[in-house]
Amino acid sequence: MGAADDREPDGPEISDEELLDVADNPAQAAELHRALRTIAKTDGVGPELQQMAREVLSGRIGMRDVVESDRYLSAIGARLGEMRTAAESMSPEERAASEKRAVKLREQSEAEYGPDEPEEWERPRDRN
Repeated sequence: MGAADDREPDGPEISDEELLDVADNPAQAAELHRALRTIAKTDGVGPELQQMAREVLSGRIGMRDVVESDRYLSAIGARLGEMRTAAESMSPEERAASEKRAVKLREQSEAEYGPDEPEEWERPRDRN
């Protein structure tokens, strides 16, 4: 079995609803599901995180297992550290280009999936 075979799901993929144990609502579960698919197929995140995403998507492990796993939390922490270092070393021009790409990705996501619902803490409160 080759490396490309490892990137393909071994069977049916979990549904958004199966992520509700760690998501606050169905929209957040759907966003997490999309993120896991992206991680599973993105070589730049590293093999450990790709494997974690494939394991969750296949249902072999749950997201609760991931957050309780030293192995996966260590891989997530290492990747976040790499991202932070890269962000801190960006020139102002690179940072502007990165922000522009982020806006474009958000717009594409909203065009495909609709706008994000504001988090509860972002919603205005009734003052009645």
